[in-house]
Amino acid sequence: MPDPTEQNNCSVTICGTGSYVPEKVLSNADLEKMVDTSDEWITSRTGIRERRIAADGQSTSDLATEAAKQAMADAGITAEQIDLIIVATISPDAFFPATACYVQKNIGAINAMCFDISAACSGFLYGIQISQHFINTGHRKTALVIGAEKLSSMVDWEDRNTCVLFGDGAGAVVLTHDTDGNAGRKVLSSSLGSDGRQTDILHVPGGGSACPITPENADQNLNTIRMQGREVYKSAVNAMRKATEDALAGVELGAEDVDMIIPHQANLRIIEAITDRMGIPKEKTFINLDKYGNTSAAAVAIALDEANKTGAIKPGDIVVLVAFGAGLTWASSVLRW
Repeated sequence: MPDPTEQNNCSVTICGTGSYVPEKVLSNADLEKMVDTSDEWITSRTGIRERRIAADGQSTSDLATEAAKQAMADAGITAEQIDLIIVATISPDAFFPATACYVQKNIGAINAMCFDISAACSGFLYGIQISQHFINTGHRKTALVIGAEKLSSMVDWEDRNTCVLFGDGAGAVVLTHDTDGNAGRKVLSSSLGSDGRQTDILHVPGGGSACPITPENADQNLNTIRMQGREVYKSAVNAMRKATEDALAGVELGAEDVDMIIPHQANLRIIEAITDRMGIPKEKTFINLDKYGNTSAAAVAIALDEANKTGAIKPGDIVVLVAFGAGLTWASSVLRW
């Protein structure tokens, strides 16, 4: 069995980051008027205080497009230079075509190959690893990887256990080949995995080929998010810790070498459990879920851009990105910023 940690000889660099969140803010106080909950209940159990909600006319590709433009501007590249676009999402504009193709049209990336991936909250890090392979083999030179979600379109707004968790947004990075070997923001190592035995603990049961939405079941909200909270918590903590340790071991580093960890922004209790067990102090943990909630594939991407733009991570820092998602999937990447 191959080692799940794969090294890439530091040949790929992140040359730009970007993010976008919708203008509308849905606070815990707003949710108190919608379901039987309270600001104290939500904050104490999740750490979330508010989340962003897309406008009625905004699709996932619209959010992704804005994040892409930000990342392109940060990288100083034109749309014509992009030859690969990957969008990680579980809330695509449609079953087909790929949301990435809509982004391609919106930004004018006429030379790009485009496709979506579905790995839930781990999808953005899956996208980074996939793009590394394309770049390292010489098949592509410049990749745009986007995590984007309009989860408000998939939430059961009468289910107080799930509707308080999720928000909308998008984050993006531009990756290129490191030609001189001296550039910063290198992707050093990654570890990815999944466990299909746990597909039922976090899923949307209806809307696909296994359970189409019909007039007979339309009132059951089968096309909305269902979650077994306790099982997700246990699996997430174990998976994210293991993925982080594997990715660090791939470049002979340990938790003590980490300058900043940017975990999936799902739940503050999960984040604290992981960092406490690994001995990573709070001041080295980047958290913004209080403002945005869980934006699934967009969460780590948005957090990385915010950490970059605010100076929370600095040149030379060892940065760990780590996520878990439905499937169950998990992923971690180690960067030297």
